[in-house]
Formats: sequence, C-alpha cells, structure tokens
Amino acid sequence: MTKADLARSIAKKHNLTQKEAVSVVDAVLETITDALAQGDKVELRGFGSFAVKNRPARTARNPKTGERVSVPPKVTPAFKASKALKKLLAEERYEVEVPSEQQTENMR
Repeated sequence: MTKADLARSIAKKHNLTQKEAVSVVDAVLETITDALAQGDKVELRGFGSFAVKNRPARTARNPKTGERVSVPPKVTPAFKASKALKKLLAEERYEVEVPSEQQTENMR
C-alpha cells in the first residue's frame, strides 16, 4: 500500500476529499518524523512503536575485496509491532482451510 492508497482508503472510510485525506496522512507522518528527529519514541497503542536506535561504530568487510572497512556510528529509525498487531497477522496468516479427511485421502 502506498501513501496515495492509504489516503484514498481514509478518504473513502471517513467521507473526506482526497485532498483532505492526503493532508491528514502527511500531518501524521510529519509529526512522527519530527518526534523521532527529536529523539522521542512514538507509541501507537494496538499498532506498534517507533524509536531511534543508536548504532555504534564497527568494522565491516567489503564483500568484493575482503578489505576491512570502518563504518561510522549512525542513528536509525526502528519499528516494533505491538502484540495485538502480531496476533492479528498471525491469525490471518494461518486462516487456511484445513482439508477434510476425504480431501486428504484424495491427495494420496
């Protein structure tokens, strides 16, 4: 799903114009981005949390040449899904029809 698809879905569900929905999506993403830039954690109950992770400097290896390369420290965004979201996804993933005994016999 793209940002445009998300805006379209919001517009449809909440009787908004496409332009209003795009503004809402942009505002939410901008607010999350600003909070992360300030080092804050953003928690959306039932969905997950966004946080900033500090990655220390390390030594890596160039896979082509095998040469050791120094990688500087960096800050990266991280997302952790909530238990509710994980449970929902697991339930949907395993909602597969279980074959009956007769179907199982026909497969053999």
